[in-house]
Amino acid sequence: MHTSVVRPQDAPGPIPAQAGVGLRYRHHQAVVDATPDVAWFEVHTENYMGGGSAPQYLDKIRRDYPISLHGVGLSLGSADGLDGAHLARVRGVAERIEPGLVSEHLSWSAVGGRYLADLLPLPMTEEALQVVCRHVDQVQAHLKRRILVENPSTYLRFRHSTIPEWEFLAQVVQRTGCGILCDVNNIYVSASNHGWDPITYLRALPPAAIGEIHLAGHSIRQLENGQTLRIDDHGSRVAPAVWALYQEALERFGPVPTLIEWDTEVPALEILMEEAATAEAALEQQRQEPIHANAA
Repeated sequence: MHTSVVRPQDAPGPIPAQAGVGLRYRHHQAVVDATPDVAWFEVHTENYMGGGSAPQYLDKIRRDYPISLHGVGLSLGSADGLDGAHLARVRGVAERIEPGLVSEHLSWSAVGGRYLADLLPLPMTEEALQVVCRHVDQVQAHLKRRILVENPSTYLRFRHSTIPEWEFLAQVVQRTGCGILCDVNNIYVSASNHGWDPITYLRALPPAAIGEIHLAGHSIRQLENGQTLRIDDHGSRVAPAVWALYQEALERFGPVPTLIEWDTEVPALEILMEEAATAEAALEQQRQEPIHANAA
């Protein structure tokens, strides 16, 4: 059962520990017209940096709903350093929208002044860790706020990686004071692809740092060698195994703002709201139970 939401009338508020929905272009008008019963929305920051109708819609929607900004272009792991112009544009959107949360990915996507249309994996090394931490510090100083860093979905590992991904992410938090956007679907996808234990991953993350959880669907591809590869494509409902892992996450972290992502073959808003209602039911159940963050 979806909990009713009391929305601010004049300004956005903080992101509540409820289930929200990723806002996409096709739903702009429906949200403005109908003000559906959604606790909060998250948008990709880069989609609202230019002109046109998208920023105008968001300016309207933010009056009724808390908004979270989720970036895809800062390239925190790039050895080339941050793009100052891009960072300034991120700050411009944040100042205009006044988001409850700002997040980015543990990945890289720029090299030699060129942006690649993907979130690419990092070698899990001390050198890469220093690069990421330096950039997170710079972003937080420029935005004058704490950001969340999202764990990636990956399909390969670098032979010379020396730090488990979950320890790498925990070190970023320890060294910069940032928070974590825990993408439960990404943990499940990467763990399945690499033979990791997803529960070990969850238990390695500092509970106090978890500021948001993402849930999404993924696809399965059978490779010629007989192996199975899971692809984080955000194009379907959340898989049962991911819902189960989400329950584990809530038992460890307690109720956390949770987002339903759907980016390919985006369905009607009602479908996303159904998924959000499932997450909200799990959150409500957890509100009635003690947090097991200190469990082994």
